[in-house]
Amino acid sequence: MKVQISIGGRKYTLRSDEDEDLQSIARYVDRRMADIAGRASRVDDYTLALLTALNIASEFERFRRDVDEELGRLDRDLASTVVLLEAALPEEADPADEEGSEASP
Repeated sequence: MKVQISIGGRKYTLRSDEDEDLQSIARYVDRRMADIAGRASRVDDYTLALLTALNIASEFERFRRDVDEELGRLDRDLASTVVLLEAALPEEADPADEEGSEASP
């Protein structure tokens, strides 16, 4: 599919096979570029784009680290829950033990 976006006052036509909201992503990038342009004095478009990419990559890395930490916590919580459940449930009889314990006629 083709999508028209605008970043930094320039229009671009993108082609994507992904079902993602490219308009929303472009608006986010445009806002981030405007924020950085407002703080950086006299930077060319290339430098502005590079600074924006680095800022977005930094945000993504923090998000990825937070998600990894949360997944680790969830894994530990799940393991604890399994241990508690196993301790609370009666043990199942082993079928091999039952065969050997039958009395001979």
